[in-house]
Amino acid sequence: MPTSRSVDPAELRAALAAISGWLSGDEEKPARQALAAAVRLSLRALAADAPGRSVEVRVPPFAAVQCVEGPRHTRGTPPNVIETDPRTWLELATGRLGWAQAVEDGRVTASGTRADLSHWLPVAR
Repeated sequence: MPTSRSVDPAELRAALAAISGWLSGDEEKPARQALAAAVRLSLRALAADAPGRSVEVRVPPFAAVQCVEGPRHTRGTPPNVIETDPRTWLELATGRLGWAQAVEDGRVTASGTRADLSHWLPVAR
């Protein structure tokens, strides 16, 4: 039985296909609803692939998830936080951008000893 964190692979592929032209630079920015769906579904896929609560991944203004096994935080800002913009997240999630390059270029802020998603990226294979 699917959990609330599971993602239908076909639904994820369709959401990513809807914004693919924008990521390639061939199309204008997609509608907010399409962009939000792609971000939210890909973040849920990450959380399903890397279950846990030691890292918080934030992609404002659309979503944030907790993932990666390890010590769980219960109050305040978690010790391991990753934040990026929707375009960068979707480039990471689809494999168009590598983790190390995104961090080096300052497109991702990552703090904490567990704040490295390279093992779980891309989420759409």
